[in-house]
Amino acid sequence: MTKKIVRFLAFFCLAAILLQSNVFAQKANPPAAGQRYKRLVVRNAMIVDGSGKPASGPFDIVVENDLIVQIAALDPVAVKEGTARRPAAGDAEIDATGKYVLPGLINLHGHTQDERGGVPQPVEYCLKLWLACGITTVRDVGANKKTLAWREQSAKNEIAAPRIFAYGVFSGAKNIDEARAKVQELKQAGYDGIKLFGVDRDIMTTMMSEARRNALRVAHHVGVEETNAWDDIKLGTTSIEHWYGIPDAAIESGRQNFPADYNYNDEVDRFRYAGRLWREANWERLMKVLDGMVEANVAWNPTLDIYEASRDLQRAQTNPAFAEYLHPTLEEFFRPNPANHGSYFIGWTSTDETFWKENYRIWMRALVEFERRGGLIGAGEDAGFIYQMYGFGLIRELELHQEAGFHPLKVVQHATGNNAKILGKENQIGRIRVGYKADLIVVNGNPLENFKVLYPTGIEEIRAGKVFKTGGIEWTIKDGIPFHAPTLAKEVRELVLKARQVKK
Repeated sequence: MTKKIVRFLAFFCLAAILLQSNVFAQKANPPAAGQRYKRLVVRNAMIVDGSGKPASGPFDIVVENDLIVQIAALDPVAVKEGTARRPAAGDAEIDATGKYVLPGLINLHGHTQDERGGVPQPVEYCLKLWLACGITTVRDVGANKKTLAWREQSAKNEIAAPRIFAYGVFSGAKNIDEARAKVQELKQAGYDGIKLFGVDRDIMTTMMSEARRNALRVAHHVGVEETNAWDDIKLGTTSIEHWYGIPDAAIESGRQNFPADYNYNDEVDRFRYAGRLWREANWERLMKVLDGMVEANVAWNPTLDIYEASRDLQRAQTNPAFAEYLHPTLEEFFRPNPANHGSYFIGWTSTDETFWKENYRIWMRALVEFERRGGLIGAGEDAGFIYQMYGFGLIRELELHQEAGFHPLKVVQHATGNNAKILGKENQIGRIRVGYKADLIVVNGNPLENFKVLYPTGIEEIRAGKVFKTGGIEWTIKDGIPFHAPTLAKEVRELVLKARQVKK
């Protein structure tokens, strides 16, 4: 072998080593927001993968088009010394050094809204807030024809928006024939599933049978109706939303002890006495209900955040994030007003709050027991009502799951892996895993230590005796497409400011 050939082979080997090292990676460009790359690499990530197992790292995550194709474990010492063997450079790269990377959050109970109370509100406000808060998938449980259009635009990357699963509302059926026809109508219209409110038992039975025949999953807001959780168990509902119907099914008398002048259609009455429901449930009977849900694979999406104002109205009304992020249309909708659903705080008392605080204690205890018995818990926000802003509501939901007693790793799992399973997409989303969709969030901080780092408002820390602003999500990657979360948050703030100036 000649010296020339030896030199060539040596150069070739050196080039191959460099290709796997930091050298080429450092030359790669950061991504442009909203653009899918053939090859995107996230470097030095500390990963929380959505399965419930502990964080680990560092890793390099390689995304090709819309899929995770490699998760390369790195030697921390070699990374520090610049000698680590690493995946080849991407067309764009994200430096996640000192950051945590999670699966994109899934909002299991969202509402894509372009108006509140009949007053227009730009849909970009809702969609961009979701992305800025790390939400890459939304199950819209009040979907309409507009939602179907937004779903398609999001899938084609024509708008900055999470992936949308559109669940059409089942309503208006007066008999079983109309119930069957309504399900078929929703299927033909292209909805991904059905949102069911409380209905009579015969209608629900027919509707659920037809939904199964058409492979449509069902999210049930039970309400105070003839049906309760036992019907969901018998008929195979996918998920119970909020908590209606669960404590009801454990009341020995069969019905909550409402006063004689109670009016369900008066929301002050409805929510005042909803705050006294859990205390009337018999705990032993409740455990049988929970066991029945577990056996029938009925998931529970509690939406703890959306009723929180009932236990502490002042806290809800004075959210510091409202200063920059609350759109005036939504602000007006939140004001106590019988015409607006959820704006029921008229004559709300300290006694009402006390009952609701007890309600939360029992409710949270039941949630922990449900998971302990094998139940599947999801996470959704129901924002756009009751002082909850889009995206902010889901992050608050995570905090409340932690308050209930769940470990932060399990809380993340609720909002990622569990939610994906409830959607029937557990083999595609909700995990950081090779072969899964590239739905990732790159977080400035450790959410397992403090979920507040996920908020667009960020957090403040004291470092070397000085206040230091940090936190927030740096990148939300949906379907392989990176969105710069701080830029989205800035655009939302500008949109809100402009709307306030117009209103003046």
